Amino acid sequence: MDRIRSGSKGALMILCSNPLAQYNAHKAEIDKAIQRVLNKGWYILGEETEAFESEFAEYVGVSHGIGVGSGTEALHIALAACGIGPGDEAVTVSHTAVATVAAIELTGARPVFVDIEPDYYTLDPHKLEEAITPNTKAIITVHLYGQSADMLPILDIAKKHGLRVIEDCAQAHGAMYRGRRVGSWGDMACFSFYPTKNLGALGDGGMVVTCNPELAEKARLLREYGWTERYISKIPGWNTRLDELQAAILRVKLRYLDADNDARANLASKYDHALEGLGFVTPKRGQESTHVYHLYVIRSTKRDEMQAFLEARGVGALIHYPVPVHLQPAYRDKVRRSDKLLETEKAACEVLSLPIYPELPEEDLQTVVKIAQYYGEERT
Repeated sequence: MDRIRSGSKGALMILCSNPLAQYNAHKAEIDKAIQRVLNKGWYILGEETEAFESEFAEYVGVSHGIGVGSGTEALHIALAACGIGPGDEAVTVSHTAVATVAAIELTGARPVFVDIEPDYYTLDPHKLEEAITPNTKAIITVHLYGQSADMLPILDIAKKHGLRVIEDCAQAHGAMYRGRRVGSWGDMACFSFYPTKNLGALGDGGMVVTCNPELAEKARLLREYGWTERYISKIPGWNTRLDELQAAILRVKLRYLDADNDARANLASKYDHALEGLGFVTPKRGQESTHVYHLYVIRSTKRDEMQAFLEARGVGALIHYPVPVHLQPAYRDKVRRSDKLLETEKAACEVLSLPIYPELPEEDLQTVVKIAQYYGEERT
């Protein structure tokens, strides 16, 4: 308790996420999968990638999976497959990883922002329709922190205006909405397999999924130069491919995804109970969705002070995200917003992510809780 009171600056002892712990949890199987690929001598778009595409698509509940180089490129490919390009607009949120917006810009389209629901940090369907113009061609819904956006009203509005819906599922592998997994609702959906994700590779990787065979074929062409056969481009395309090593690793980890998500939910429940009544806002769950806790995000009006207090005592607490995209220098003059984005800007000043990953030791969890409790009690 002395360390909790006084602090001890230095290297972080408790990480917010820990991909190494995930590797160690399945080390024997992952090493075996890597060796299998190395022994085959085929490293790009081979049997492992094809198998993982099929297995992951089945897991999500769709017909097609197209492995690509990153989550950003998954969004880029999906937008391009849907025909989004220069002169078009795509509506999304500003409270997201910048990758969502970078992908829109890669197509030449213009990002348009609507505000978020304050309880769930996802696109507010009540603000959506006012953002739509004749130039609007798509809506990108971001399932944030591990929980789904409210898809049904979003889909209704999209249908009314003839818009494509693309799901950004980078933080919600395995999450459910009304009994179906995220990624199975829109025209296309995109996943990132960055190492810290609920389903993470040991490098970059991404996936586009869809039930539409025409969109799937377009995405496959776009990811590899538009080739219909080697060196023959049917359409202009790019080079963004999920490699065999990452696919093999992800096939191992996919088998444990549901159990890992259950472990995250168990840790979140312990946080909820321990932090009750201390002046923090703990995560709220939508009635129609399940939360897979990619991040455990609390809110505090003294967020920066609390983060510093935790870090001084060895706890890695991060901010997702400190500056909304519409206020960042690279995008400030390139985007349109439908309103003042008050909830977005308020959240950016208050959110704080506490350590959570399936292998987080109970002792570490209790240390985080005690430090947070001490902070909260001192200020209530």
